[in-house]
Parts: sequence; structure tokens; C-alpha cells
Amino acid sequence: MIFWLIAIAVTAIACAALLYAGRGRMVNVTTAETADANSHFRLVLAGIDADLAAGKIGAEEAMGAKGELAREMLRANAATAPVVAREMGQGTLFGGLALVAGLALGLYAFLGSPNLPAQPLAGRADVAAQNMSLDAAIARIEAQLAATPDDLRGWTVLAPALLEVGRFSDAANAYGRVIDLSEPTAQLLTDRAEALLLAADGEGSEEAVGLLRMAADLDPGHAQSRLYLGAELTRMGQYDEAAGFWQAAIDLAKGDEPWLSAARQGLTVAQNDGVDTMAQDQAEMIRGMVGSLSARLYNDGGTVEEWSQLVRSYIVLGDLSNAQTAYDRAVAAYPAAFDRGGLDSMALAAGLKLNGAEQ
Repeated sequence: MIFWLIAIAVTAIACAALLYAGRGRMVNVTTAETADANSHFRLVLAGIDADLAAGKIGAEEAMGAKGELAREMLRANAATAPVVAREMGQGTLFGGLALVAGLALGLYAFLGSPNLPAQPLAGRADVAAQNMSLDAAIARIEAQLAATPDDLRGWTVLAPALLEVGRFSDAANAYGRVIDLSEPTAQLLTDRAEALLLAADGEGSEEAVGLLRMAADLDPGHAQSRLYLGAELTRMGQYDEAAGFWQAAIDLAKGDEPWLSAARQGLTVAQNDGVDTMAQDQAEMIRGMVGSLSARLYNDGGTVEEWSQLVRSYIVLGDLSNAQTAYDRAVAAYPAAFDRGGLDSMALAAGLKLNGAEQ
């Protein structure tokens, strides 16, 4: 009811504005201006009569002057005549206004929904969709797919969502439906293989390996399928074939891919029959750096930060005996606890003891 009152009031205001604009009215002139112009001509006419009476002009000249004055008066009156706006018939004007108002209200009554109650913002469908959790959205899509199982778009949306929430087996089935309803691509085959591998929880999947081989054959430029094949074949002990796929993926890289370093390490492991020589080399390099730092600190001393770095390095390498020795030397160099900063906390958390050499 409130809506209708507002709508009628707005319509009435609009109609009043149109009515005001449609009424005729005079503009650009006033009565005083017209009266002043006529008094000027009366003075000129009196002057002509005075000249005639005084004999300054003849009767014919007076008649000609009066005729010219009359023509001048007509031109002046025409120029200063009130301008009246074209006036529309009142019946036509009111009829048009009534028609506009009736059409506006009638169309809204027919097409709109004025009788619906006000709906809170949170209850609107579009807002509810935005606030819907991923699990609720998945349940909603699954219900729709139960009614329309051949909806390709629904399966395409559902598959990665299931993968995100950890429902790997269901995600693999969803990707299978996408492949069945569309043309299989290298990416779709790899996505399904990924879901199968995640569902296997590290145990491997022959079906996934078969899908990855199909993907690699289908698209010679698809790096992801080759990365998965390299990793799975390495896990299965098929190092020669795994090395080929690792190398193929590296050859497809542009140089800034986040997976490139892992692929190179995987290639090294496969080429060394499963032994991660790169990690071993890195560990030896770290031990050499730690040994150099240790020798310098034991001989020349150093800052608290350098002692902390040495202790931390021994802890990372798992050499707690040398870590304890380095910690004892650091405490001897900096006996005041507040000078050692976070060194004590790190050492004690790793199981070292304060003044362990004395115990």
C-alpha cells in the first residue's frame, strides 16, 4: 500500500509539471512598455497637426506624414506584441496526462510485483549465493547434476571444487564425466590422473599412469603430464624412463617456472638410480661452510649472531654434540644472558644444556 501511495504521488507531481509547461502565457513584454511606445507616436502626430496649423507644411504633406506615421506604428506594434505560447486545448492536455499516468501504473501492476513483501538483503538469491560456503555450493551442484547428469558445465565446475575440499575419488569420477561428455584433452586426462594419485595416498595408481601416458602422447607440449610421469616412474623404480620424462619437462620450460628446480632435482635422482646426490652435495657444502665458520670463531671469536648461526647450523645437520660445544663456547664468550639474545631459547629448544660441558 505504501508503494502505491508513493507511486501515485510521484505521478501526480510529474503530471503537474507537464500541465504547467503546457499552459499558454505571455512572455518578453509588459503593458507599460506598450503604453510608452504609443505616447511617442501621439506626440509625433500632435507635432504634424501643429505644423499644418502654422502653415509650415501643406495639407498633402501632412496627410503623407500621417500615413507614414501610421505605418511606423503598425510595425512597432507588431515587433512588441505579446508572445503567447501555443496553447494546447485543455481536454487534449488532461487526456494525455491521464493516459501517461494510467499506462505507467498499469504496466507496473502487470509486469511488477508490488504486492510482494520487502525481502531482507541476506535472503536475496544473489546475496545468498555469494555467502554460500564451498561445501554448500558443492551439495547444490550435486543435486542439480542428479537431475541433469549430462550437464557438462556442472561437472566442469564440480570436479575442481571436489579436489579442493579433499574428496579426491569423487573428483576423479567428476573429471571422468567431463571427459565422457566432451573431447578428452591432455589437461583433462592429467587432472583426472592427479585426482587418482591423491586418492591413492602415495600408493600409486596404474590407471593414473595410463592416463598420464595418454596425455603426454596427445600433447607433445604438455609439461604437467611429463612431470607427474617422471615422479611416478621414479617412485616405481623405472629410472631410465623417468629420466626421459623429467628431461622432456625441463626442455619445455621457459626458465621461470616454479617447478623447474624440483624437476632438475628429480632428473638427478633418476639418473643416479634413486639416490639424491644433489642433496648429498648440498649437505657436504653446508658442512664445509660450517667447519670454516667454526674454525674462525674458535680461533678468533665472533659476534653473538655468528655463534648463533654456528649453533643453528649444527642443529640443522643433526650434529648435537658439536652444537653443544659451540653453545658452551658462546656462553663462555658472552656470560651475561641478556647479551646472548635468542641463542639460549634456540639451544634449549633443541635439547642443548646451559654450561653442558660442566655437567
